[in-house]
Amino acid sequence: MDIEREKYYTPEASRAAQAVSGFMRRVYVWMMLGLVVTGCVAYLAVTSQTVMYALFVSHGMTPFIVLCVAELGIVFFLSAKVTSLAPATASALFFVYSGLNGLTIAPLLLIYTQESVAGAFFISAGLFGAMSVYGAVTKRDLTEFGDFLKMGLIGLVIAIVANMFIGGENMSMVISIMAVLIFTGLAAYDSFKWRGIAASSGQGDEVMQSVAVVAALEMYLDFINIFIHLLRIMGRRR
Repeated sequence: MDIEREKYYTPEASRAAQAVSGFMRRVYVWMMLGLVVTGCVAYLAVTSQTVMYALFVSHGMTPFIVLCVAELGIVFFLSAKVTSLAPATASALFFVYSGLNGLTIAPLLLIYTQESVAGAFFISAGLFGAMSVYGAVTKRDLTEFGDFLKMGLIGLVIAIVANMFIGGENMSMVISIMAVLIFTGLAAYDSFKWRGIAASSGQGDEVMQSVAVVAALEMYLDFINIFIHLLRIMGRRR
C-alpha cells in the first residue's frame, strides 16, 4: 500500500498539482475582478443620464454596435496573441473588455427591477459555481461533452440572428433557455479544459499568467451569458 501511495504522491506530482491549483485560483480571481469592474461600470453608467443619453439615445444604435465590435476585437486579439502578450497587457485588455461590457449591459439595470437583477445574479453564481467546481475536480473526460456544447453554441448564434429578423417573444424565451443550458454546461467544460491545459503546459510562468487571463475571460463570458439570459427568463420589468 505504501509503495502504491509513493507511486502517485511523488514530489513531482505534488508540484504539478500545486501548479494547476494555483493556475485555476488565478483564473477565478481574475474572473471575479472582471465582474467587479463590469458591475461598477454598469452602475456608474445607469446613474449618469449624460452617459446613457450619449450611448443609447443621441446616436441611435451606433455606439452600442461600436462597443460590441470593440469587445469582439479584444476577445479575438487576446485569444490569438495569448502566448506572446505580456501579462500586464493581457490584464489591461481584460479590464478594458470588462468595462466595455459593463456599458453594454447597463440598460438591463434600467429595464429590470433590482430584485430581479439580484436574484438572477445569485442564481447564476450558484449554477456557475457548481458546474465549474465539477469541471475542475471530475475524473470524467468532458471532451465529447464540450464538442456537443460547441455545436449547440453555433446553433444558438444562428437562432439569435434569425430572431433579429423574425422576432417574437416565444422565440426569445426559447433562445434564453437554450443559452442558460449551453453556458451552464460550458462552465463545467471550460473549467475542465483549462485544468487540463495547465496540467500539460510546458510554458513558463509569465506565459501562463497571460493564459490565465484568457481563461478568466472565457469563464467570465460563461457567467455573464448565464446571468443575462436568466434575467430575461425570470426578470420582472419596471
